[in-house]
Amino acid sequence: MMIPEIDIASLFDGPSDARDLVDREIFRAAGEIGFMTITGLPDDCLSRDLRKDLLSIFELPDSEKRTLTRKNFVPENMNVYRGWFPLQNGYPTYKEGIDIGADIIDKTRVPDPLDPLTELTPLPDLPTWRVAAEQYYGAMSKTGGALMRSIARALSLPETQFDAAFQNGTSTLRMIHYPPRPSESFGSEDKDFWAEYKGEQRYLLGAAHMDSGFITLLAQDGVEGLQAKTRDGEWIMVPPKEGTLTVNFGKLLQRWTGGAIKATIHRVIGNGQRRYSVPFFFEPSINTVIAPLEGCGEPFAPVLYGDHLWEATTGFVEQKGIAHLRQPKGVGV
Repeated sequence: MMIPEIDIASLFDGPSDARDLVDREIFRAAGEIGFMTITGLPDDCLSRDLRKDLLSIFELPDSEKRTLTRKNFVPENMNVYRGWFPLQNGYPTYKEGIDIGADIIDKTRVPDPLDPLTELTPLPDLPTWRVAAEQYYGAMSKTGGALMRSIARALSLPETQFDAAFQNGTSTLRMIHYPPRPSESFGSEDKDFWAEYKGEQRYLLGAAHMDSGFITLLAQDGVEGLQAKTRDGEWIMVPPKEGTLTVNFGKLLQRWTGGAIKATIHRVIGNGQRRYSVPFFFEPSINTVIAPLEGCGEPFAPVLYGDHLWEATTGFVEQKGIAHLRQPKGVGV
């Protein structure tokens, strides 16, 4: 099975036969393999110059990275959910990076001291980088909204069905660096750190998983390594083609759409090259109640998105040790 490539430019215009065709292509990809690559994005957001500006954050000295790092790694820092996470030995996943919230473009955000999901992002004093991050965050938000409206139309729902949920959303822009793995990065269970691909052993950089939320928009840097698992169990490489954005879908969107949209297991394998990626996790407001949609699958118990997000993300290695810092609020919020 191949990863389809779809030009979504017509999604940003009004109704047309071309847009109807793209809706069908997206829905087919989302329902079959759960992955696609897209072109036709707004604001020249996939230019090499913009990507270079975004990735310049990895050139910061370690002393400056430390001031941005989360409290679970640097106890004197105050940020818990947003900010830098370092390389960690002994896990199948081996990466460093930074998680950035909506405050990069919305300066009116006021954090709730009782909810770490609302905290502001510690940001470096890099003016060019900030401009690039603001531009990219805005373009990805626009793209995520267009894709959700496309999905709504394909489900025969009002195209604005999901708009309110994503107002004041909590989307995360992440920048990741995967260096080649040194021997000390492996753990005692050596088999957990390797994967077979085309008859050869390749070390893991990102453990196999499904994304937990809605839509992930991923810019790759031309170095292959991201793989998706097909329904028949085959691992296929997601092409890191210049000028395309990789899209995959999360478990909560699968549940919300009654299984019409598929969440797909994926992983990252290494080949000895340094690799960078820039995922954007398109997410609704933390106070959004995810409840069954009329005519879409079997009923399920409604869940508050913030509760789901916290439970899901604190299971990842870069968020280890913080689960106790937020209590579930329930759907009565």
